[in-house]
Amino acid sequence: MAGRFLGIFKPMSRFLPEAKPPERRVGFNSKILWTALALVIYLVMAEIPLYGLQAGESGFEMSYLRVIFASNRGTLLELGIGPIVTAGLILQLLAGSGMIGIDMSNPEDRALFTTASKFFSILLTGVQAFAYIIGGVYGTLPGPTSVIIFFQLLAAGIVIMLLDEMIQKGWGIGSGISLFIMAGVAQRIMWDSLAITPGLADGKSYGVFPALIQTITLGQPVFSIALEHVPRNVTTGTLPYLIPAVDNAFIRGQNLPSLLGFFTTIAVFLIVIYVEGIRVELPISHADYRGYRGRYPIKLLYVSNLPVIFTSALFANVYFFSQILWSNLNQNNSNFFLSLLGQYAWVGDPPQPSPIGGLVYFVTAPRSILDVALNPARALIFAGLMVLFCVIFSLTWLEVGGLGASTVAKQLVDSGMHIPGYRRSARSIEMLLRRYIPPVTILGGIVVGLIAAVADFFGVFGTGMGVLLSVGIIYQYYQQLMQERVSEMYPAFRRFLGG
Repeated sequence: MAGRFLGIFKPMSRFLPEAKPPERRVGFNSKILWTALALVIYLVMAEIPLYGLQAGESGFEMSYLRVIFASNRGTLLELGIGPIVTAGLILQLLAGSGMIGIDMSNPEDRALFTTASKFFSILLTGVQAFAYIIGGVYGTLPGPTSVIIFFQLLAAGIVIMLLDEMIQKGWGIGSGISLFIMAGVAQRIMWDSLAITPGLADGKSYGVFPALIQTITLGQPVFSIALEHVPRNVTTGTLPYLIPAVDNAFIRGQNLPSLLGFFTTIAVFLIVIYVEGIRVELPISHADYRGYRGRYPIKLLYVSNLPVIFTSALFANVYFFSQILWSNLNQNNSNFFLSLLGQYAWVGDPPQPSPIGGLVYFVTAPRSILDVALNPARALIFAGLMVLFCVIFSLTWLEVGGLGASTVAKQLVDSGMHIPGYRRSARSIEMLLRRYIPPVTILGGIVVGLIAAVADFFGVFGTGMGVLLSVGIIYQYYQQLMQERVSEMYPAFRRFLGG
């Protein structure tokens, strides 16, 4: 029976837009076609500018956060998948804290949970679009133009939500959110590697390889480092110190893509692939077929990369709302309470607000090894917060996602499986699983948090979170494609593969 909170959304299910599930099984080639179509629609929307905006009115920069949320500045995908992920974050916290009652094994509860997710996704799309407009993100706009931009963002958010729902309901493969994140990260990696547009620091190209070619052509060193002396500041009492002055192909200034970032990107890909294969395997056998033996795997990344997505959503919303409040109420950083949330300063050309203090400063990653060297406390606090929230969301998702020891034990018993040497009861299997699942979940949260944080410190292309998510998504897509292909070739295996 659905809880009181979820029951509120039962009447709404008839009015919310919905992607209908297929009436019969969709073939492998058709799923590939529908998935590709959804990706093409996403890529086209990411290039269509918002009607009514003028030059220079293109929204927040938030470049590294945009990679995670598959958004593109000043286009129909200004908000990307941010509202959808934030809606999932809110419902997960409510369910994990016990504030709402939900049984994910109950089809009615699952359906109402989906309806609630869609409602909050649409609501948050409208809230964020409204906040962008009244917050002055696009400058001062006439009333009719503001209304037009609001409905463009709202309609684009609904389309993205329906594309994701269409894929997940069986028309495509995987999920739309994963597909869009992977596409955004791939675009960013290609841009950081090969873009020939001028950079900001030395007039060379933005991409690391065109810049490397220019460096070699001009006869400049690929790697060089010097120490710049910073004198004592009498006003603040700061003692004199030395800082590294670096601007070359290996470590470039102003957080431009560098060879160090490229090599780190490759290293992170290899590390995550290795981590994906680490698992604990428990022996299982079938109660009725004694000759059947198997193993139940408990992966190190037991809850996959969802904790990173939810942590990114949390940090992004801190950035988003702190910048709106700063832009409208605290541009001189004089309000004590608003400054606790975030302090900004105008930097760069063209100038953009950049965090310099408050909570937002510590949930925004240093984007180069030089920034880490100059602000080690910020780097440590960011890494600590990233690990902490990844662990929190990992543990929360155990029950919300139906991955807890009790749920898994019940599933094994219901399917006729048991663990040799233990009684054939859900209770005894649950006690064994509790020795492994919670510790592995905590360790997995620590690992993904550290990888995401440390990768950012070395300027990895597509951000540490983005690369971490992309490798996991590619791995999942590989498994799903193999399952789809096998079930297509051998229909008798479909019931074993969940098809």
